[in-house]
Amino acid sequence: MESIFLNTLLGRECHRPPVWLMRQAGRVLPRYQKLREQYAFSELINTPALAAQVTQLPVEDLGVDAAILFSDILMVPMAMGMELEWTEQGPKFLNPLAAEKRPSSCLKVQPERLDNVYRAIDLVVDKSEMPLIGFCGAPLTTLCYMLQGMSTKQTFPEAKRFFYEHKEETRRLIDAVTDLSIAYAIKQVEHGIDAFQLFDSHAGLLPADIYAELFLPAVCRITDAVRSMGTPLIFFPKGLGCGLKQITPDVCDFVSIDWQMSLTEARQMVHPEVGLQGNIDPHLLFASHEEIRRVMECYKPFFREHHRWVVNLGHGVLADTPVENVKFLINWIKETDWR
Repeated sequence: MESIFLNTLLGRECHRPPVWLMRQAGRVLPRYQKLREQYAFSELINTPALAAQVTQLPVEDLGVDAAILFSDILMVPMAMGMELEWTEQGPKFLNPLAAEKRPSSCLKVQPERLDNVYRAIDLVVDKSEMPLIGFCGAPLTTLCYMLQGMSTKQTFPEAKRFFYEHKEETRRLIDAVTDLSIAYAIKQVEHGIDAFQLFDSHAGLLPADIYAELFLPAVCRITDAVRSMGTPLIFFPKGLGCGLKQITPDVCDFVSIDWQMSLTEARQMVHPEVGLQGNIDPHLLFASHEEIRRVMECYKPFFREHHRWVVNLGHGVLADTPVENVKFLINWIKETDWR
């Protein structure tokens, strides 16, 4: 497959950086919104034909250089026997683990609950030549939801307290989540994904040294499993800050940078053999086309010096983002002269 996205991940110099956006498959797309009028979110992610259709929408409607599987990081907890309810306020686990005396004993692994994800991958691979990114949540972020139960408190105070109060039980939970995540990631590779992204959207919750002690070894177990199969891997540790110094070629091929530091600072901090992704503030997409163009022009000098960069946001596309602005950004990236 000849792809500017895959070529960049493999270290080959291209005439421009590739572009895809986190949360591109949904939210702002009119065709996705029409599907949501007919189907609940849980139906979309659990029905292979629908999940495959939504996965393809941003390729067809936005012109991005890669598709990312339409699914959710909470598929792994559900496959560990946790019951999830999708509410208007977000996902809610009916029995959060922090309330249990020994949470690890409550988990009942049901890997067959992930089968619909693999069927969706099969459908996308059969119908498209566009690179497909698979993913799962990293253990810290996954456990935050499992322990606290809801995502409305984004600082996850109950989960964070649990990590400090019950360190050994935390290690048992990390091992359990990591084991299933590895099996899940390997299956995605076997079904044909071209790249993999490991999401640690809440990596910044803990001090960098605690993160390195408790969670980074588990991250490396997952990334090692994927990369051992020849699949390039992007790691997204949002908010990790100075902990980016720990991101070496042993951890990942590319690391995705949030908007809280410049790419130049990140490049100085991250090991030189690790490529970079991201860094654009998602709120930029609410600005005028002139402002989007002005900000993006500032990235050109960086790309001329560092060709191993994938354009992306520092987190997902925000709800209510004007779709015409998303299209403008992607078209500008593809049409401008980066040299």
